[in-house]
Amino acid sequence: MKLQFIVSNQTNPYWNIAVEQYLVDFPTQAIKQSDNQTITLYLWKNRRTVVIGQNQNPYSEVNLEALEADGGFLMRRKTGGGAVYHDDGNINFSFVVPKTLYDQSRQFRVIQRAVADFGIVAELSGRNDILTEGRKFSGNAFSKGKYQDLHHGTILIKGNMEDLQRYLKPKPAKLQKHGVASVRSRVVNLSELNPAITSDSIVPHLRKAFEEEYSECSEFSEYSEIIKQPEVRALYEQFASDEWRYGHWRSFTAQRSAQFPWGGVELSLTVDQQQGIITDVQLASDALDLSALDLARRLLTGADTKKRPQTESAIVNDILSLVY
Repeated sequence: MKLQFIVSNQTNPYWNIAVEQYLVDFPTQAIKQSDNQTITLYLWKNRRTVVIGQNQNPYSEVNLEALEADGGFLMRRKTGGGAVYHDDGNINFSFVVPKTLYDQSRQFRVIQRAVADFGIVAELSGRNDILTEGRKFSGNAFSKGKYQDLHHGTILIKGNMEDLQRYLKPKPAKLQKHGVASVRSRVVNLSELNPAITSDSIVPHLRKAFEEEYSECSEFSEYSEIIKQPEVRALYEQFASDEWRYGHWRSFTAQRSAQFPWGGVELSLTVDQQQGIITDVQLASDALDLSALDLARRLLTGADTKKRPQTESAIVNDILSLVY
């Protein structure tokens, strides 16, 4: 087993996520991908960026007018979950791990070990949040690749909470579900708890925690060399494109929405009124189960609006209940 440590040297979100995807898709040039035994911890910062999940509607999640007026970025990731705000006062991490070595509990412990160096006790909440003193400072998301899996998240250290409030549009039902009054009350900047922690000072502590958790020394890889790869350029162009960020949402009007225990969902449908057939579907959700969302979309596309498709999936049945 080898440990690889990478730190981005710039704040453009499309380059940073392109490098992340490159690390997942092209784990090594020296040996067969299936034989790869390298665990990578990649650290990166984005400047004034709202990141949405793979299945989210940017128009209902983000105040795009304010974000664009301030020169900010909208970025869509390839994992599920909800919208988050990045700025250069915070730091993002990505664990890229071969399937045989992937262990979320160990990956979470790296983050917990690093903040513990600053006297911050962190605990896990649900499947994808890290809290301290009952407030969230890290949201996480996950995806599976062919040879490697990805676990990435954000650590809130000194983010601009006013910008977070302005750019994100939380659903009232979601706030009610969590028993809170606003986005601000749910999160905490770690610098409020210990001013010594910054997006720069935490970097060596994350590397130390990474090495301690796996009992190995890490090898530093130069970001500037990775970004020269032609595959990274192609991924950058994909993530920066309007087609990827906005998709078909510009031409849809949301018709059905609801909040379930597993997450929120918003359906936009195009229906052939003469045949009573659903001809196109856009499904927005912060759910982590991407396969269930994909199944719901496939079952609805081309479906008779009077005959409900059959499925044993609880999530899919909840979604279908909005139509039938």
